[in-house]
Amino acid sequence: MATAHGTAFGGGPIVRIRNLRKCFGQVEVLKDVDMDVERGEVVVILGPSGSGKSTLLRCVNRLEEPTGGEIWLEGIQVNHPKTNINEVRERIGMVFQSFNLFPHLTAKGNVLLAQRKVLKRSKAEAERIALEQLERVGLGDRVDYYPAQLSGGQQQRVAIARALSMNPHVMLFDEVTSALDPELVRGVLDVMKELARGGMTMLVVTHEMGFAREVASRAVFMDGGVIVEEGSPAEVFDNPRHERTRDFLGHIT
Repeated sequence: MATAHGTAFGGGPIVRIRNLRKCFGQVEVLKDVDMDVERGEVVVILGPSGSGKSTLLRCVNRLEEPTGGEIWLEGIQVNHPKTNINEVRERIGMVFQSFNLFPHLTAKGNVLLAQRKVLKRSKAEAERIALEQLERVGLGDRVDYYPAQLSGGQQQRVAIARALSMNPHVMLFDEVTSALDPELVRGVLDVMKELARGGMTMLVVTHEMGFAREVASRAVFMDGGVIVEEGSPAEVFDNPRHERTRDFLGHIT
């Protein structure tokens, strides 16, 4: 049952976006975007810089306030004024281009913190889950390292472990490999592939075309604040229907 601000777990798409608009001053960055994301889907969002990809992700958990339209997560309208956005955000994990780790906390400490503060887990339970998730992302031997002692790729994997420790229903990834040296990218992508194989619902903004081809259930190409086309990776990469998509892919593949 859908509700504006309750705790419903609706059937149908886990994320439903309708007529989403976002303006920054006079600039319209998103123009009536519609999108459904089914449970367990991996939707990869492609497009040139400034096309609205990151803004779309940031609207889903209301880091950006939509100018118009509706966003629904599991039957809750995310951008309804009465919605408890903190409750909604407990269901959404987000990993950014910058790792946003606390430099004075170890890897384990970074993964512990939100569990204790937001989910009010006991120290013992939060620690068990932190160690579990760090092991999951291949950092079981780095739990007591501080961010400065870790490579960029390892820091990004700590950020993923931190998001996973909150038991999210959806994971949002915003260009998570773009700040990494090429040799560090693979480790992060391998973690994301493993999540996809485990059935995690994911929205991924990326320029990693190999990852998109291999892992995405659906590829969405955006330009100028609109969805230009979408389909299976094979359809979008191998047989794009629109000139703008062909031009974009021609420059990066």
